[in-house]
Amino acid sequence: MNSAARHRMSDLGRRVEARRSRLGLSREEVAARTGSTPGYITLLEEQLPTPGIEFLVRLADALDTTLQDLTGYTADLAPGRGRAGYHAHTDEIDESECWALLDDHGVGRVAVMSGDGPEIFPMNYQVVGGEVLLMTGEDTPLARAAASGTVIAFEEDQVDEAFSQGWSVLLVGPVRTAPNQVTARALRQTAYSMPWAGTDRDTVVVLSPRRVTGRRVSVPGAPGVPSGPEG
Repeated sequence: MNSAARHRMSDLGRRVEARRSRLGLSREEVAARTGSTPGYITLLEEQLPTPGIEFLVRLADALDTTLQDLTGYTADLAPGRGRAGYHAHTDEIDESECWALLDDHGVGRVAVMSGDGPEIFPMNYQVVGGEVLLMTGEDTPLARAAASGTVIAFEEDQVDEAFSQGWSVLLVGPVRTAPNQVTARALRQTAYSMPWAGTDRDTVVVLSPRRVTGRRVSVPGAPGVPSGPEG
């Protein structure tokens, strides 16, 4: 399956495919164990079906796992609890791919220096013309940094728990506030969504990165990664 197809998979589909592959089972074998069809297992892994609870129980049993793990009930646990992948390797990610991984919006982490030392907190972001748009409160560490043009760090990452691999992207550069209300309003209108943290975050901050770097940890044999220690 190519990376575009995997991007369309649901979390449940990824977990089903990962568990099935780890057990060395074909879709036909899983279908036989669940009283289903190979076509439905394909649909479950690659698209967005909503199976009933009875089928999910049978599926968890067929994959020798728990319903909680299969459906992501344990997703609130801190990421990265699994063991390191076998023969994992780290590669640098070029700038163009870093931007592609960020896509046009998401949730990342902002690192800002304050009087008490560095502070790191998650924030919704929007990519606009090679810059990163952030919205914050009027009197926050980020707003104060933007008022003085301070350099900050912004990080976004993704962890594939099933295969103990993932990627991270780091942007470093100065931040500034929108020069006027008209510009701020126009930038807010480009945002995919308002901050998840709620209201009173109307200060528009723009990060202009001077440095864009990334790293990817890959495990040979994982989906989309060639077999062999050298990847």
